[in-house]
Amino acid sequence: MSEVERSENQELLLRRKLDLLLRTGQLLVESAADTNRIVRNMNRVAAFLGLPEEKLHIDVSYTMLMVNVSDESHSYSKFQKCEKHGINMTAISAVSKLSWRAIEQDYSLDQYEKELEEIKNKKRNFVPYLVAIGAGFACGGFCKLFGCDWIAFFLASLCAFVGFRVRARLIEFGVNVYMSIAISAFVATCLAFLTSLLGWSSTPHHPMLACALYIVPGVPLINFVDDMIDNYIMVGVTRAINTLLMVSAMAFGIVLALKVANVADFTTLSIVPHSSYFVYAIAAAISAMGFSMIFNIPRRLLWVVAIGGAIAVCVRNYVNFELGLGVVVGSFSGALVVSLIAIKAVHWFHVPNHVLTIPSVIPMIPGVLMYRMLFGLININVQSIEQVTPLIKALESGITSAMVILCISLGVAVPNIFARRYIAQDRRKFLEQELKKRKERGKFIEW
Repeated sequence: MSEVERSENQELLLRRKLDLLLRTGQLLVESAADTNRIVRNMNRVAAFLGLPEEKLHIDVSYTMLMVNVSDESHSYSKFQKCEKHGINMTAISAVSKLSWRAIEQDYSLDQYEKELEEIKNKKRNFVPYLVAIGAGFACGGFCKLFGCDWIAFFLASLCAFVGFRVRARLIEFGVNVYMSIAISAFVATCLAFLTSLLGWSSTPHHPMLACALYIVPGVPLINFVDDMIDNYIMVGVTRAINTLLMVSAMAFGIVLALKVANVADFTTLSIVPHSSYFVYAIAAAISAMGFSMIFNIPRRLLWVVAIGGAIAVCVRNYVNFELGLGVVVGSFSGALVVSLIAIKAVHWFHVPNHVLTIPSVIPMIPGVLMYRMLFGLININVQSIEQVTPLIKALESGITSAMVILCISLGVAVPNIFARRYIAQDRRKFLEQELKKRKERGKFIEW
């Protein structure tokens, strides 16, 4: 083989490696992994592929990935668009395991590519109608946490189920994501209003508070804060804007439904529950499991997340109501306790930290406060001093919801960040040992 042919083959091999690396990152981005995890996993895969870290440059944005590998005389770059954003925690966990397994078991490029494609094309753990049922009960759990009776719980679940399926069908038909959210929120709220006319429940208006909360983007919110803490500013800002658009679309659909039905502002209803902690725990567990189905976590972890959701909400309510420290401190405490438990639990269940923590803390996301703020701003009409009060209450709801989200995210992220730094050296040593073994076996070829 001539020197030119050898050089061409080496270049083709390098480009294939970059392609595999980008496809790995694309799968993580489109599955809603936080940016720090995306970069860590891509660096580990690059080590498997023989791409030296000091010559590799990775740039992550919300819609585009770029990798560059270069030395003193060569530079190769490759781009990959990321368009189909969703939440798939099974895929995130599977990619993490694949990156380690490929190093330990001396995978060939063909074997790695085959398993990566299997992860990408694997069917979700729950069929669409089962996910819709889970989403319905998740909103029913929210409704119960707000203090509704059990009849209202089932009515809220029914309305959320219908709204969730409407959104899914609209997206399948190619309707804009934000328009789909607005229409599904409108349908769910209209249906909840109709159920309030039946007179079956002693808390007839609570389903209107909870029936559209399956839309609340808890994962993007937490990832936004994580990215900001980890200094991935641009990705974090993009996630924040996407979250704001989703919540705004939800609020628009709800407000439009109220205008059509000629309903007064129901968002002033008290959402302070008056049930026992056992009922809190049951409602939070149901809600956490419902959202877990939306997030496509492994089936074997549903009961784990249910316990995590119960712990988070009960800790929050105890700190909030019993100790009187408020919902912000209570939410931080609930998220912190769950995150500390998860640091140990990830070794029992062999999954990334966020697969356990995020579904567990989602029942604490203040969805009602978020669209109370948006509802107040949409209906702003300050013409006299008396009309200033609703605006102030709307701003107060917005500030409180922002603080709660920040504290939930910090409660989830901070223990994980410290634990990650604590175990990073051990993982680094383990990775170096495995790469050394591959070199000794003649399985490692560096670019």
